[in-house]
Amino acid sequence: MTEDKPKRTELSELGEFGLIDRLTRGIRHRNPGTVVGVGDDAAVLSYPDKKILISKDLLIEGVHFDLVYTPLKHLGYKAAVVNFSDVAAMFGFPRQLMVGIGISNRFSAEAIDELYSGIKLACERYDVDLIGGDTVSSISGLILSLTVVGDAHADQPVFRNTAREGDLVCVSGDLGAAYTGLLILEREKQVYRADPLMQPDLAGYDYILERQLKPEARTDIVRLLSGAGVRPTAMIDISDGLASEIIHICNDSGLGCKLYEEKIPVDATTSSVADEFGISPVTCAMNGGEDYELLFTVRQEDYDKIKDMPVISIIGHMTERNEGISLVSRNGSLIGIQAQGWDAFIGNKKIPR
Repeated sequence: MTEDKPKRTELSELGEFGLIDRLTRGIRHRNPGTVVGVGDDAAVLSYPDKKILISKDLLIEGVHFDLVYTPLKHLGYKAAVVNFSDVAAMFGFPRQLMVGIGISNRFSAEAIDELYSGIKLACERYDVDLIGGDTVSSISGLILSLTVVGDAHADQPVFRNTAREGDLVCVSGDLGAAYTGLLILEREKQVYRADPLMQPDLAGYDYILERQLKPEARTDIVRLLSGAGVRPTAMIDISDGLASEIIHICNDSGLGCKLYEEKIPVDATTSSVADEFGISPVTCAMNGGEDYELLFTVRQEDYDKIKDMPVISIIGHMTERNEGISLVSRNGSLIGIQAQGWDAFIGNKKIPR
């Protein structure tokens, strides 16, 4: 007895508008700022007394994601969330999302359904309205272009260039997990290529795999800080590694900093996998990227408000520019911080051992 093959609907059967109707069927709006979404020539938004935040990400198969080990639902979720993270990094909240996709004929309508199910799940989880987009044919694999619209109170957006000397440097969550998750996935990919009959060995790596394949945007940190009456003096999300992001804040603010190696939060599984690959765990945290945690600075006067928050670590302080951008090692030596994470025009992450 043979198993029934899953249904495969060719995109050519639906056409562009049939596919759009299929993907956007049943969409409902959650935000009062959404006046008109899917279904007209343009979306209409209304935001009285707010600052509007807009960000875009372009994701290309073979450059930003590998479908050998990335499920389409996870890809859709991650593609949406990394956009939401950019809005959280401005101390705001995502409200609307537009999705553009370039699709080759190797994908069925059911495959695109799966991709969109991840996007819709992210929108549901973060109370974001999916308000439109575009679909086109692609001859170079899967391409995703997402634009998020968010808002912040008129006096609340936080920028990268407004840190001040003496400010405390803080980070949410833990760092390096996404990169070690990628190391495991790439290792198992090579094993599969050598022997397609081998099953992947992923037991015990759930946390770091989730951090790589299904990250979360830290809008909860924005709520937590706002509730405590803390407005960061500068903020950025950690997409390219802690080193790269602190350099952005320092350079844009015209300051230096001292970070302390012993204060950088690293999960036990991250540390174990880094050791397994012969890499320092702090190197993964500094240069790995894709953690999508928030790196921010606060006034020293706010120390008492944040010191007992378990999801926030104080990892250093801002200094005069001429003191440089440094990491204080566990033995007290100063190490100059250099960005060695992802660069879109250089290519792969360069992780020193």
